Amino acid sequence: MPWSLLVIAGLLEASWAIGLKYTEGFTKLVPSVLTIAGIMASMYLLAVAVRTIPIGTAYAVWVGIGTFGTVVVGMTFLGEPVNVGRIFFLILLMVSIVGLKFSAH
Repeated sequence: MPWSLLVIAGLLEASWAIGLKYTEGFTKLVPSVLTIAGIMASMYLLAVAVRTIPIGTAYAVWVGIGTFGTVVVGMTFLGEPVNVGRIFFLILLMVSIVGLKFSAH
């Protein structure tokens, strides 16, 4: 269960990171409220997950999932560059996240 919560927290991190783009410096009410809610939910789930998962592992996985999701959304929907280098490093990031998960025992 803690790992599931951590994955959800990481996905929420990606969503609020993307949401920051639409807040326009927190001057837009609805995107700002949704982004702040995403931040709070993500942090809460991370805090619950670290009750049983080591903090170093949990934090690295949380950030990694958030980074991976943010980059993929940026490349897919926001016109960010897609090239061999970025794809390679995304794969490397995913391998690192999985490696941290399996080495946490």
